[in-house]
Amino acid sequence: MSDPALDVVEFVLTTQLYNDDRSLDENDLPPRFRQVFWTERSSSDETDQSTAPEPQPPGGIERPLRATESVIRTATGVERPWEAVSDLLFTQREEFSNETSLTQPEMAIEWYLERADDERLRTNPTIAAAIENKPSVEVSYEQARQNNRPIQADRVWIDALLSQYFDEDDDAEMLDLVQVRAPEEIEMQLDDLVLTADQEGEIQKIVKAIEHRDYLASIGLREIGKLLFVGPPGTGKTTISRALAHELGLPFVEVKLSMITSQYLGETAKNVEKTFEVAKRLSPCILFIDEFDSVAKTRRSDEHAALKRAVNTLLKSIDDISLIRDEVLLIGATNHPDQLDAAAWRRFDEIVNFPKPDRGMRADILEVVTKQMEIADFDPDEVASQTEGLTGSDLRMVLREAVLEALTEERMELTQQDLMDAVADFEERDNLKNMDMIDGDGAALTGSGSGHDHDEHDHDHDHDGHEDGDESTADTASKGDQQAVDAKPQDQAH
Repeated sequence: MSDPALDVVEFVLTTQLYNDDRSLDENDLPPRFRQVFWTERSSSDETDQSTAPEPQPPGGIERPLRATESVIRTATGVERPWEAVSDLLFTQREEFSNETSLTQPEMAIEWYLERADDERLRTNPTIAAAIENKPSVEVSYEQARQNNRPIQADRVWIDALLSQYFDEDDDAEMLDLVQVRAPEEIEMQLDDLVLTADQEGEIQKIVKAIEHRDYLASIGLREIGKLLFVGPPGTGKTTISRALAHELGLPFVEVKLSMITSQYLGETAKNVEKTFEVAKRLSPCILFIDEFDSVAKTRRSDEHAALKRAVNTLLKSIDDISLIRDEVLLIGATNHPDQLDAAAWRRFDEIVNFPKPDRGMRADILEVVTKQMEIADFDPDEVASQTEGLTGSDLRMVLREAVLEALTEERMELTQQDLMDAVADFEERDNLKNMDMIDGDGAALTGSGSGHDHDEHDHDHDHDGHEDGDESTADTASKGDQQAVDAKPQDQAH
């Protein structure tokens, strides 16, 4: 449970130490404190930037930092900050400015160290810099600085940069194509996911590559950090990518390639270029390109020369971007690897398979998703045995149905039977999707026995129906024996 006095003292102590030590910069402040002191760059500063040899940050944090009542409340969540610390001997408040300060910083530090755990110290470089030489303190300033998320990943920094470099009117089309998430806006974490051994291995390799970018550059290994995630909808391609952004503390730049091939025909190539420009401006970051199979569809199309130019621009942009040089990790995702041609495949240095989960995988996923639920006589293996062919996204929908059904009976504790009934309901609903809809008075549903044939378009629509689940599901395939699809296109099993 949070200690209001400790929270307030940490904040006031941090502001005072930061003001006193001019060698510290914004990345020495914890993100939860930075956001309350962020200031936008003025218009005159923006003009000066145009002649600067290097792009300047879109805003910053100016000294002195002032710990007023409202600022402390926003940063710590403590409703009455002064009441929480008024009885401490080393605190005082200026009535006119409503600002809290420390009369004896050294006493405040000793008080803080007696109560703060290592986790607090490891994520506050400002305080770590002041205490690292004290006896019994094991956290170093460098450790805390490395653990602290850089300011370039903060929402305020991202928004300021986008508004600085891209005009809301002129670049509206491009901004519609791109969605940028700050790490703190991504709730899903890698620890919450069930991964295959291959997926875990690829993530570990990427983490190491990011940690050792300088070494890789020194040995000339620059073509690294371009991944293609391959698998059916609902298997977690988007979820893992977002969770990785959260884990690494990086902005997540997401674009759906199908939008490029269906909208803004006169501006497609320009928008592709600006998408990569956004990623480079926000670097280090993750650039996630969904529906990558749209490339192949467009390259085979004779309809629009503008679209072909856009695809060529895309492929060239992928060639030109680098994790080592630009600090951009590129992840492409596709539900239809059979539609990719050789030109698309060879842009990626790693192919990662996202299979539908087997029985063991489904049981693991159910364990993860239900860990906050109360379920009497829960047997995940039994549920897994009855859900052959379901993805992680599907299993989450089954559990959602079970919860909602129980709530209609004013119950918040589920039973195993609730889950089995939800499985049956899901299968019935899934079967309905394979039936044709007949227009008329009160449109009727008929099955395949009615003589209606399903064309390829119907099957594609059915297959893509789970795609949103791939973006939002909290789970993916589990620790199984599935291996990466590391073969070239001609070696793929379609």
